[in-house]
Amino acid sequence: MKTLERFVSSIIQFRIAIIVCLTVLMAFSGYQTINHLRIDNSLSIWFLENDPSYKAYIDFQKEFGSDEIFVGMFPVENAIGKQEKKKLLQLHEAIDTLSYVKTSFSIAKAQYPLYANNSIKFEDVYNTNRSEKGLKSVLSKLPNMSSQLVTKDFKHQFFYIQLNPTPSIETKRKDLLGEITTLIEQNYDDYYLTGPPVLNEAYSKGIYKESLVFGGLTVLFITLMLLFMLPSKRYLLVSLISVAVPVSLLFGLITSMGYALNMISMLIPTILMVYSVSDAVHIINIYHKEGLQHLDQTKTQLLAITIKKSFTPCFYTTLTTFVGYFALYLSPLPAFKNMGVFTCIGLILSFILVYVIAIIGFSFMNSEFKTTKPILEMIGLSQSKFIDWLNVFTTKSKTKIILVFTVLLIYGLYAVFQVKIDTNSQNLLAEGKAKQDLRVVEGKLNGSSRMQLDISAKNGDLITNTEALKQLEKFQSKLENNLVINAPISVVNIKKFLEQRTPVLFQSNVSQDAIKNTLSKVDTDRNSFFKLFSDDLSSAGITISFKEMKTSELEKLIADIQSDFKATFNTETYQLKINGFAVVFAQLNNFILQTQFRSFFAAFFVAFLCLLIFIKNVKTTILVLIPNMLPLAILAILMSWLNIPLDVTTAMITPIMLGIAMDDTIHLVYKYRKTKGNSASPEERMDSAMRYTGSALISTTFALVAGFLIIASSATPSVRDFGLLCAVTVAVALITDLFYLPALLKRFDK
Repeated sequence: MKTLERFVSSIIQFRIAIIVCLTVLMAFSGYQTINHLRIDNSLSIWFLENDPSYKAYIDFQKEFGSDEIFVGMFPVENAIGKQEKKKLLQLHEAIDTLSYVKTSFSIAKAQYPLYANNSIKFEDVYNTNRSEKGLKSVLSKLPNMSSQLVTKDFKHQFFYIQLNPTPSIETKRKDLLGEITTLIEQNYDDYYLTGPPVLNEAYSKGIYKESLVFGGLTVLFITLMLLFMLPSKRYLLVSLISVAVPVSLLFGLITSMGYALNMISMLIPTILMVYSVSDAVHIINIYHKEGLQHLDQTKTQLLAITIKKSFTPCFYTTLTTFVGYFALYLSPLPAFKNMGVFTCIGLILSFILVYVIAIIGFSFMNSEFKTTKPILEMIGLSQSKFIDWLNVFTTKSKTKIILVFTVLLIYGLYAVFQVKIDTNSQNLLAEGKAKQDLRVVEGKLNGSSRMQLDISAKNGDLITNTEALKQLEKFQSKLENNLVINAPISVVNIKKFLEQRTPVLFQSNVSQDAIKNTLSKVDTDRNSFFKLFSDDLSSAGITISFKEMKTSELEKLIADIQSDFKATFNTETYQLKINGFAVVFAQLNNFILQTQFRSFFAAFFVAFLCLLIFIKNVKTTILVLIPNMLPLAILAILMSWLNIPLDVTTAMITPIMLGIAMDDTIHLVYKYRKTKGNSASPEERMDSAMRYTGSALISTTFALVAGFLIIASSATPSVRDFGLLCAVTVAVALITDLFYLPALLKRFDK
């Protein structure tokens, strides 16, 4: 105790210097956050730079062009009129000058081949000198391409902007959408714009706005909750400062190191603020209770007693929560790694600063404890009466309680295997213009995403031989029969067009050299938006488009394409590569599964060791651990019943909830163990522990539930599900600590 008293005296002695130091650090952190806070929801946060799939995706972009494509749709009077062509060409001229644009494409740039005098020449599809009937005739003979240029009723035109490869545009993401939008608005009053870059920017803007809203709502809710939880209004300022300082310093650190928020890390402020206030409430309640019991103690002595009685449970609750978040570092996804590391840093800051701030805050207060009471009280509700009833109930009905909760636990274990793993890209986006434009464009175009299929001979032979072209035509026919795929485009479309106009060109007696020389000229710069061949003609490309879809649907689409390829080509001779962001995105399911297994089992193992060291008894440790599995079991039941899958946000829920669920357990068990040396029975020791800590457990759980309900107010469906599930899980964790844990210990801890 003397050491603690000296520590408290030192903090009080230098309290002005500490206050000045913290104020300066907070001012610097606030400046850094305001001026350098940025949002990054780009592909790089989901995949490590050395990840093979990410590398393959970047290599594909360098060879075939980026699939980060803006898709614009312009409502017009006549999609093939002269004035409309002029406006398109003006837009092309402006867009193509932008440094980050590789190419742009529309009906104004599209060309079709003509064969004459043993050579191929190209003419513009959109030739306004041709009659409208003649132009429609040409378009009808290129159905796959024309469907991606104009709508069937010729009331809408589509405009594509292909960006340079992903790494070269990362630093320009914030500005490029604004520049492109400005250029479009100079030519069109009415337009729809979608595509990966638009959706990415919408994610980022939504995240930024919701981060501000969540922060403000969290402060408001915490202040309101503290009015009920704290025994006196004089503790309110200490609690709020304990919340504000760690969050402020953490964001100063994040921004100073050049890191950005994403849809995962945006949750850090709310989670950290709620955690900080929980520790502050526990410390304040212990300080107040000890103050009522030890009126003869000096303030220094009283603070030393408070630290002694609160430090061990608060340390272990911080440790278990730390373990839950740090387990995310084992995820293969950088977004989860950053979330885990920075939240852990915030937890350490909170744990240290809450004691420093509490000591300084209490040092300015008087020592009158009897005259204090909560600022707001719930009329007709008494926590002490509820806890007395609870103690009687868990003693008399412990066997029934154990039976009911154990059945739920077993059913929850079964429900784990019923939870789906799936990420719906549209659930990552809140309602707004970007989402509305996506729906409208996909309704007309029937697809806004695309993949590139690359077919080549394994021995490096040219892909223009007659056999390969026949198989390629059969393969594309199968792709066209796939209801998910819209308008595959390849050399097959050009070949069919040429055959209709010049049947002799591809007869069986025509030499392969002639076919090669003919087809090698169809991949022009004007049509480079659709890559038909590699430069050396060793591979042929098929561009397919499809609507935004779930990762499970993408996995099935890729599997169907591979199956069609194997059924068409001799796989010993030919090979297929499927490229594009969709291929990388489809792998999220595997990464999410890895995150669950690695993070959960790491958190579970370390949490078990922490409890064992804390409790020092294997049997009691197991009894304490069982109730902490029940909230996760209920979580699985809810997800299976409500058909909520594990996705990029809910993937981190189990390790986090495991750590948080143990917090209240540790506070309760700590007080239970402190009376273990006397002759009292388990029932008496648990009842005493519940009377001492029950109010704090209920109060901090309400704060946690309120914090996660704020997250559940998100306009982004995936984030909303995460907040709701966390709120329910934390509430269930309290119920298990109030009923299941006491019943187990009273029944078996003899």
